[in-house]
Amino acid sequence: MAISLSNNPLLFQSENCLSTPSPLISRTKSIDFATRSSTPAITIPRVLSPPNESLSSIITELEKEETLQEQEFLSSYSATHSKRESRRKLANVWREIHGQDDWVGLLDPVDPLLRSELIRYGEMAQACYDAFDYDPYSKYCGSCRFVRRRFFESLGMTHHGYEVTRYLYAVNNINLPNFFKRSRWPKMWSNKANWIGYVAVSNDETTKRLGRRDITIAWRGTVTRLEWIADLMDFLKPVNGNKIPWLHLMQDGRALPVCVFSYSGPRVGNVRFKERIESLGVKVLRVVNVHDVVPKAPGFLFNEQVPPMLMKLAEGLPWCYSHIGVELALDHKNSPFLKDTVDPVCAHNLEAHLHLLDGYHGKGQRFVLASGRDPALVNKASDFLKDHYLVPPFWRQDENKGMIMNNDGRWVQPERPKLDDHPSDMHHHLKKLGLSSSEC
Repeated sequence: MAISLSNNPLLFQSENCLSTPSPLISRTKSIDFATRSSTPAITIPRVLSPPNESLSSIITELEKEETLQEQEFLSSYSATHSKRESRRKLANVWREIHGQDDWVGLLDPVDPLLRSELIRYGEMAQACYDAFDYDPYSKYCGSCRFVRRRFFESLGMTHHGYEVTRYLYAVNNINLPNFFKRSRWPKMWSNKANWIGYVAVSNDETTKRLGRRDITIAWRGTVTRLEWIADLMDFLKPVNGNKIPWLHLMQDGRALPVCVFSYSGPRVGNVRFKERIESLGVKVLRVVNVHDVVPKAPGFLFNEQVPPMLMKLAEGLPWCYSHIGVELALDHKNSPFLKDTVDPVCAHNLEAHLHLLDGYHGKGQRFVLASGRDPALVNKASDFLKDHYLVPPFWRQDENKGMIMNNDGRWVQPERPKLDDHPSDMHHHLKKLGLSSSEC
């Protein structure tokens, strides 16, 4: 999940980020771009071979010929795409990209600037998964693996041009101490708190490129078993049920525009909650995989798809839910890179969603990777890529699983810098929530 809060633009030196196109495209569906007439068709020439030549060598030659044709096609498409997009700058159209008109005309066919922004914010949400320490053999299990001031640098994401200002923590009071994994170290840094995300602000160069000062609030989804238990306890509660005060964000007397980009998110409220969000002017764009079960829950029986009259009668029930905003539906079966699997974990994988975004151009359009985003990222924490791409599943891990050799020649876990990322007013906020600092 990524929420963008936008401030007035400040002009500074800009940066220009260019992406390198990838030759990897689909071989299964037809294409119907506006520039179709100038796009060469992909044909596979017949390969003649001696009678004793193996079938595998023939297939290899066919693949080589097809790859060359695909490279020519993608080069032609990228050139046309670059010319068209050179006339538009994000700084001039960011309000439309962030839902000023509810993304009318931007989803089918998908607007290239919108696609790139969805991927960029999605990568900032993915960083929450990559930075989360869930190793039970780590004394810091449940915390962030990196210090706040070097967060993006540690993840190799300095090109995004943001600075992390706060870390976000969630506290769960479900009393099931033996159900979920925790650090094997007896002196855990926290018994009930988990790091879930961060608040980041665009730097000066990125601010000029975006056309405004951008405040992004990003957090991860469900990871630990305890969090899954909390998700299953889906009975609705009033928004003010926890007595959390409202937060008002103002700029020169005007409310800051708020845009939510949600990735494979579930329903989170009822119809009245939906109406309240819409009345506040919050814009929500939900990116989903049609094969993912999470966006279909909770509210299997009563949701936004039932007749309005029935929904009106059932809106008071604690299991009546409704989605918010606009939906961008993707289908992992359209990607030639992904396995045809029914594994629900693969269908819910965020990296897979970003891969699908990169290849999506509209309903019925051919799957073509627009930015050249590496498909290998899909297998970072899953087994979703087809085996012939030779990308091992679950390949992302620290060298030697984070172990280092100390001066005595022993392999140990390195000590981390002191946890200094709790703001000085943390105790005040915990007290407001009815939580003692000892619990966190």
